[in-house]
Amino acid sequence: MILGRGAELATVEASLTGAASGRGGALVVRGEAGIGKSALLEHATGRASDLGFRVLGTAGVQAEVLIAYAGIHRLLRTAPDLADQAATILDLPDTLPFRAATALLDAVAAAGGPILITVEDLQWLDDASWDALAFAARRLGSERAAMLLTARDGEDVGRRLAGAGLAEVRLEPLNREDSRALLDRVAPGLTPALSTRVLDAAEGNPLGLVELGEAAARSGAGALLPNSLPLSERLERTFSLLVGELPEVTRTLLLVAALDDGDDLDEIVRACRLLESATAGPQDVDPAVATRLVTVDDRFRLRFRHPLLRSALYQSASAARRREVHAALAEALTAEPDRTVWHRAAAASGPDEGLARQLTEIATRARHREAAGIALTAFERAARLSQDPAARGYRLLAAVDMASEQGDTAANSRLLAEIRPHELTPADRAVHEMLREVHHGTHWSGSDRLNRIAGALEALASAGDAEKAIRLLDTIALRTFYSEPDPAVLARVTAAVKQLMAVSDDAQLPGFLALIAPVSHGDEARRRIRDLLTAGGTDPYTTYHLGIGASAVGDCPTSCELSAVAVAGLREQGRLGVLYRALITHVTSCIFLGDARTALALLPEAESLARELGAPNWVLTAWMAAGVAEALSGDVAAAEAHAAAAAGPLLNYGRNALLSGVRHIRGVVALGSGRPAEAFHELRRVFDRADDAYHPSTSFKLVAHLAEAAAGCGATGELRRIIEELSPAAEVSRDPALLNGLGYAEAVLTDTAEGYEKALGDDLARFPFELARRQHAYGAWLRRRRRPAESRPHLRAAATTFDALGATAWADRSRAELRASGESVRRASDTGTELTPQETQIARLAAQGLSNQDIADRLVLSPRTVSTHLSRIYPKLGIRSRAELARVLGIT
Repeated sequence: MILGRGAELATVEASLTGAASGRGGALVVRGEAGIGKSALLEHATGRASDLGFRVLGTAGVQAEVLIAYAGIHRLLRTAPDLADQAATILDLPDTLPFRAATALLDAVAAAGGPILITVEDLQWLDDASWDALAFAARRLGSERAAMLLTARDGEDVGRRLAGAGLAEVRLEPLNREDSRALLDRVAPGLTPALSTRVLDAAEGNPLGLVELGEAAARSGAGALLPNSLPLSERLERTFSLLVGELPEVTRTLLLVAALDDGDDLDEIVRACRLLESATAGPQDVDPAVATRLVTVDDRFRLRFRHPLLRSALYQSASAARRREVHAALAEALTAEPDRTVWHRAAAASGPDEGLARQLTEIATRARHREAAGIALTAFERAARLSQDPAARGYRLLAAVDMASEQGDTAANSRLLAEIRPHELTPADRAVHEMLREVHHGTHWSGSDRLNRIAGALEALASAGDAEKAIRLLDTIALRTFYSEPDPAVLARVTAAVKQLMAVSDDAQLPGFLALIAPVSHGDEARRRIRDLLTAGGTDPYTTYHLGIGASAVGDCPTSCELSAVAVAGLREQGRLGVLYRALITHVTSCIFLGDARTALALLPEAESLARELGAPNWVLTAWMAAGVAEALSGDVAAAEAHAAAAAGPLLNYGRNALLSGVRHIRGVVALGSGRPAEAFHELRRVFDRADDAYHPSTSFKLVAHLAEAAAGCGATGELRRIIEELSPAAEVSRDPALLNGLGYAEAVLTDTAEGYEKALGDDLARFPFELARRQHAYGAWLRRRRRPAESRPHLRAAATTFDALGATAWADRSRAELRASGESVRRASDTGTELTPQETQIARLAAQGLSNQDIADRLVLSPRTVSTHLSRIYPKLGIRSRAELARVLGIT
């Protein structure tokens, strides 16, 4: 019986009961060392077995924290019958957490009956295992599965759990009554005075009560260390005293086990023989088993009784002795190269460039697997071992990049401070200065930094090192697009990009050119991007970059095409770190095209992935796209909420091009709500060089909205001035979005039948919203001039298009004009309004012909979860089968 944990036991019971009935979920049990997390986990395991659950378990091991998927492999060892497919995926060199999570969910679904997955000491799980387990845990809602995790309190744990979205329960110290009851159970013969001392020392910590109570029962008051020491340190010293009573070979064997990144007893013995007598063997662990310091299972896996014992062994060994142990482990593990490199690095006493290069290779592979924590540690250790100063700086910069991915600002600050700028190459120095500005939250100083980057690009192009130049452009292109660099410096960077294009046919370069010089070289970049789309064959990452570039130069239809292709490829590769960016790029291009329906269908996954992977700027971008889509669809409250949520963090930075997205939302809300003067005021700010929300490329895409607002409030004089300012840029760039906007603005300003008919004659086949806008405007113009019969075909066509795009606010206005013309119309029904965002996604994918397995793979769910969602979708839509989905959702 567990004392003092009634509420926590009830929470665990509810989790198991829910999972048994198909309402799965995850629960994290947090608390200080020794507070009773393992006891609660043991109780849950027993209770789950009683309820007919199958129990799979793993644990984080401090020494395995740098071995990718060590925790998942440990889990699969407890379920050999479910492990085949998952192990095949995990054994691939570039497996990503997304793939591992999918494999785990498939294994859970294949098990049939209810499953409990236990994860002890998540603070010591390797990054890849944690990312995969957390990803899977968030997707257990429709599974007959529960996941119970334990975590010791600490800053790293807080950072891991902050964005995990998992339910938590905290274990607090036992009260005095329960503490006394536990002490009486483990050490019943203590005198009242000694009992009081133990109670005071343990402070309600169950492990402290057990260990200090037993020590006091064995040795009296002398076993109790001073109360001035922290409890964890007193327990470590208690464990050290127990270890000190063991034979020397057993002590050595335990130290090897404490520093090993595995738990195989034979492996531990092999290393021990290199340190002690060659006759050391598995039997030498028996004294430690007898004193309950360790356990050895039937597969000869050694496990410490408590993590504090491992810590005690580590602390008791000198630095020199720890190096000797790591050297022995490296020699014993020659068949496993990566593990050998880690132990050699831990044993190294000075710089070793060869070893640094090997660690850099491990770090690079970990980065490809999105195991940022392992990559960070490997890059940092490689830097410590570097003999080449420039290589040291490059590795520290790579470590900074990995710290940023994890949101570890403390490591970011520390690593940036360690970099010696004078040792960096010119390209790395420019990147270092940029990263410092990003880290400190200041504006990019622009011209000076960009000037140095231009010089580095020129040098790299002259040296024929296109690969390094392209990596540098990948770092700065998007930031340049959202900055306001000096024109002369920008021209120099543009020339450097052109110089690279002359010596390299890398397909990313037209995308970079589009981002860096969208006006002066926009037409060329757009043509090159279109040619690449037509030719096909670019890899998903390059295709994603081309999609961003197409959007930057106003070709949003091409951006949508490229982004859709990139999303499919990135999803197949499992590159979630790029997938959410491609999805948000697709969504952003959709809202500039007025396609609210597609944007709202893509947004849930896009925002969820960006949030899960810790990309706050991309989350803000998703919010702004969501706000515009909601404004177009007439959901004013949701749109205004997204505008407010995005504005909060952005306003803290003062002048910021991303604020244009907030003005976009508020302008469209006002326009769709019949407040044209307010809409003009909001949108006008994006065109004003003096305004904090100014951004030229975004303003090009908002000209038509601005013209519509001006027509409604009479601000045609101001509109004319803006159009005159933009015309030269349109002539040079041939930006399609800008040209479309100017074409509509010209019709508004002439306000004649000839003007509107000319506007309707433009080729707008790829821009249906803009065509419908012109049809609506001309229809309304005709109706106001008492020509209702002529107005109706235009208004009818506009309403139909707006409905198809999900732009309900605009469709309602067209229907209002139709009614005013004397035609009786009803609002088109929207069959998807009752569906949740995830149900909408699943319904649309099923309507497109994807199988349950295909949908599961795409959304990182189990096929069973997809089936459950579909069973709820059909009655909501009033249909009975999958075959009817395309019809009711209007998908062809």
